[in-house]
Amino acid sequence: MAVEIARVKALIATLPAVSSAPHFHRTAYRTPRKTFATLDEAGNDLNLMFDPDHRDFFCAQVPDAFSPVPGGWGRMGATRCDLAVVDEATLLSALTAAHRLAAPRTRRGPDRRA
Repeated sequence: MAVEIARVKALIATLPAVSSAPHFHRTAYRTPRKTFATLDEAGNDLNLMFDPDHRDFFCAQVPDAFSPVPGGWGRMGATRCDLAVVDEATLLSALTAAHRLAAPRTRRGPDRRA
């Protein structure tokens, strides 16, 4: 069930408008708006930047694979994903959710009601 680091990177690359940059001992993946994930250089885990509701959902659904990041980041929603335990379909679902939360907000046009 483990997801290899190369596969994680390939899944991230399928998401629109993603860039990467070094982030301490990790690689940060971001949309034009903000970071949605950081990947450990050794490929052991991935931190996903969820809101608290998404954190609670994934931690409840797959507690062996997801856990809150310790401290304040975890209280805000940051969630650790154990790549040795998570399956690819669940990881893709989590990546998609984190990416969606970080996506640029769309502008609404003027109200065109008659």
